[in-house]
Amino acid sequence: MQIPTDAEIRALHREYAPTRDAFEVVFEHCRLVCSVASQFFAGLAVDTDLVRAGALLHDIGVYRLESSAYVRHGVLGHELLASLGFPVEICRFASCHTGVGITRDDVVRQALPIPVDDYLPRTPEEELVLYADKFHSKRRPPVFVSGDTYATEVARFGPDKVERFGALRAQYGEPQLGPLSAATGYAVI
Repeated sequence: MQIPTDAEIRALHREYAPTRDAFEVVFEHCRLVCSVASQFFAGLAVDTDLVRAGALLHDIGVYRLESSAYVRHGVLGHELLASLGFPVEICRFASCHTGVGITRDDVVRQALPIPVDDYLPRTPEEELVLYADKFHSKRRPPVFVSGDTYATEVARFGPDKVERFGALRAQYGEPQLGPLSAATGYAVI
C-alpha cells in the first residue's frame, strides 16, 4: 500500500478546504492529533507511517459538511478519500474515529444521519488515531482536552462510552499535553 506523504496530505487539505481559515483550523488539528498519537509509539506494534497518515487525514470530511450534522464528517471523509483512490485502510481513519466508535445500535437509537453500520476501529492504528483525537478540540478557541474532561463529556452518550474510553486510557495511558499547550498557547481543559 502506498502511504501518502505529509506534503501530499497537506495538498489534499488545501485543495478541499473551502476557505483558508477552514484549512488552518482542520489541518492544525490533524497535525496535533498526529503529535499526540506519536507519543504512544514506543512499545506498540503499529505501522507508524500509517498512523501518521491516518491522523493527518482523519478529519478531511469536515470540509464537506454543509449542515450542522457534524457526525457526518467521518463518513464524508471516507467517501472523499475513496473517490480519490485511497485504499480502505486509509479511508477508515475518517469513518472510524468519531467519539469512542459508533455502533450500528448507536446509529439507530440516536437516529444519526449516517448509513446504519458499525464505525469502530478494527486495527491498532485506527484505534490509536481515534484515541489521540480525543485530546484536542477545534472549538474556538482550540483547546487540549484532558482525559478526565473527555470522560465527563462522553458520559452524555452513555455509560458504555465512558467504559470504552476508560479501557482506552488504561491501555494507552495519558498523553503529555503540557508541552503541546506551551508550544501552541492552547489551554488544557
